[in-house]
Amino acid sequence: MQNSSTHPALNRVTDLIALKQQGEAVTCRTSFEIVPVNFAQGAAKFQAYVFLCHFSGKCGTKEYRFRKCYAKGCPDNLCPHVSQAVMIANRYLKRDYQRLALAGINLEESFFSLEEMLVKYDELDLGKDPVTGGMLTIHDYIHIAEEGNKVRVEVSLETIPAVEHFAHQKNEQSFLMADFSIITLGRKSRFQRCLSCFPTALEDREKPLAVHTANERLALLYEDFDRADIGYTRNFF
Repeated sequence: MQNSSTHPALNRVTDLIALKQQGEAVTCRTSFEIVPVNFAQGAAKFQAYVFLCHFSGKCGTKEYRFRKCYAKGCPDNLCPHVSQAVMIANRYLKRDYQRLALAGINLEESFFSLEEMLVKYDELDLGKDPVTGGMLTIHDYIHIAEEGNKVRVEVSLETIPAVEHFAHQKNEQSFLMADFSIITLGRKSRFQRCLSCFPTALEDREKPLAVHTANERLALLYEDFDRADIGYTRNFF
């Protein structure tokens, strides 16, 4: 996810909530993109669709805009299928809407549409892949642990070069990805989350902010792991 904001303090949903709690007047609206991206992960090269939500509005008198990646879907088994990715993205998005509403930031709830994917894919296999964890999110495993079940999570971090394909241009991006390998209830699941990204050509300037954003998101997730007594090793970029 690329963070571009006219307000330097706003790069995450968490930042919006924090400023609202400090008494700032915050407005927010969303728009969506489903972008085809060519990834190069080690020797593997594959195309996926990245589900991006753009957040924009005002904090006081200053405008802000940033984007967040909610899921990545593939037509093969290298990541969740595009049909699953739509539902995974919407579950994470719903959680953010709830967090914003609790902080007093109300906005119209819109979601990613599977119909948009049907334009790109004529045939979708709606089955669930047990290797990628189906439509479960990381917070489902946190709930499983909170119910008293043993959960172990291995967190691997990687910076993956990619090319985003928009209507009239291509952008070379580097994605900061977290790979979660989860063992619980006699089953092993694996999936990835994009924590941040930056324009590859502007690495010297943009990478430090992207790494900071990714690590802040990891720190919040690790706090949830600690509360749920999930076994893991802290890794940061």
